[in-house]
Amino acid sequence: MSDTGASPTPPETSRLIRALHAHADLRATAMTAAREKLQISQQDARALEYIALNPGVRPGVLREYLGITSAGVTTLTDRLVRRGVVSREADENDRRATHLTASIDLDVEPWSTLTAIDRELEQAIVDSDAHDVAAATDLLERLLGALGR
Repeated sequence: MSDTGASPTPPETSRLIRALHAHADLRATAMTAAREKLQISQQDARALEYIALNPGVRPGVLREYLGITSAGVTTLTDRLVRRGVVSREADENDRRATHLTASIDLDVEPWSTLTAIDRELEQAIVDSDAHDVAAATDLLERLLGALGR
């Protein structure tokens, strides 16, 4: 085995990486189960979850969240409306604007496992020291920045 010159990964770093991978894998498995049960795409599932967490969201906000075009969000929304999992309602004050509401309950299968994972993460963050949370946030933001996200 050749020496690459890189220093070994500190044990705490390895633990953090394993924990992040485990959380991501657990969440991905739950999302896949929800998608398969509803027979929807990954993008549709992300949109549906966002709409359920943000009732009354406008399509433009959903478009920004998903990083897709206006035409793309219209097509996606039309598809979810046809499936009966999202409703589109006109804004009372602006007839050109609409609001999206999900007809799914995130506390019921197939979403409840995903919701439980997210709630446990939120509780772990709440229970953590503020300095630790800030350091973890900085770390993850630097990682995402390095990945161009």
